[in-house]
Amino acid sequence: MVAELFFLPRERFQFLLSCISNQGYQCIGPQLRDGAVLYDTFTSIDALPIGIRDTQKPGEYRVQQNGDQRFFAWANGPQALKPLFFAPEESMWRAHRSDNGFVVEGLLPEAKSIAVIGVRACDLAALKIQDRIFLQGDYIDPYYARRRESLLIVGVNCTHSASTCFCVSAGDGPKCNSGFDIALTELGDGFVVQIGSDVGAIILAELNLCHATSEQIAAANLAVEHAATSQTRSLPSGDLRQALFANLNHERWENVAERCLSCGNCTQVCPTCFCHAEVEIPALDGNSSIHTRQWDSCFSEGHGYIHGMQTRPEIIHRYRQWLTHKLGSWHDQFGTSGCVGCGRCMTWCPVGIDMVEEVNAICGGDLFWQSGEGAL
Repeated sequence: MVAELFFLPRERFQFLLSCISNQGYQCIGPQLRDGAVLYDTFTSIDALPIGIRDTQKPGEYRVQQNGDQRFFAWANGPQALKPLFFAPEESMWRAHRSDNGFVVEGLLPEAKSIAVIGVRACDLAALKIQDRIFLQGDYIDPYYARRRESLLIVGVNCTHSASTCFCVSAGDGPKCNSGFDIALTELGDGFVVQIGSDVGAIILAELNLCHATSEQIAAANLAVEHAATSQTRSLPSGDLRQALFANLNHERWENVAERCLSCGNCTQVCPTCFCHAEVEIPALDGNSSIHTRQWDSCFSEGHGYIHGMQTRPEIIHRYRQWLTHKLGSWHDQFGTSGCVGCGRCMTWCPVGIDMVEEVNAICGGDLFWQSGEGAL
């Protein structure tokens, strides 16, 4: 079945935001903050990164004004959807003294109806993975579930890829195929719009949009295709799980460990990493304590500390754990890869380690990655 496509003129985008707000949603969207595109609450299109284009390389991120009026001409920023639902730090319960001992009080977050504007295909794929981690199986995470309730997603198909993007080879972009309520493809004078849910249809009905013309649809498809064909990085084809575990002693692990700082930047910006630590914070008077959950990383020294021993004492062990889990054993846990090809781990690595280069070097065989800086 061919989806109906509509056209939203650029000057009516503010009305779209008003229609979303009228349904009771708080709008969260991309904004330029401290030299990067980040998500924050907003009510006016003036807050969007109008005319901003990003340049990304391993260890490098720059934004510049290109002079046009596009809202979504950038590839991605350091912040994915993860912090909105899997909080970087949160209080889970509080224990306090009573006459009969201790009383434990749960601390669930407040439920809010939020609409996230400008979500990319890679982050939709990451959200689907996070849902598997926190919402499926025998143990449902009530904190994630509470934040995940009443979510509206306005996706945006990418028309520009950064040099670090490789979502095509990961199978997760640059087009939004599912998981959205409304999807947009930005053109010079407006947006080709696709409905993805009943809620999205209700909101768009208020806009009373005309159907997109064949010329507008063709232009939108061409723009998304350009984003796909301009990607210069690709993961190797085939079974990466088998290839990685067959090369646990490859010399490249030592090579990358000599450069890696074990800082954890890659896991912090990764839209799917879910490692966390749980910490007790006692009150000074000794009468109460708060149990908190904080993001952790397999690159931290404490993450591998178990029963008086360090299971991953060296950086080589930590990097190998991260990469083999992300692309290998993640399949055993969740039936999918833990990588969506967003490229953030490369861009925000302070020493510019290129994960795609490392995978190709370690796995060998069917390599089809090419870079403007030279092929492997």
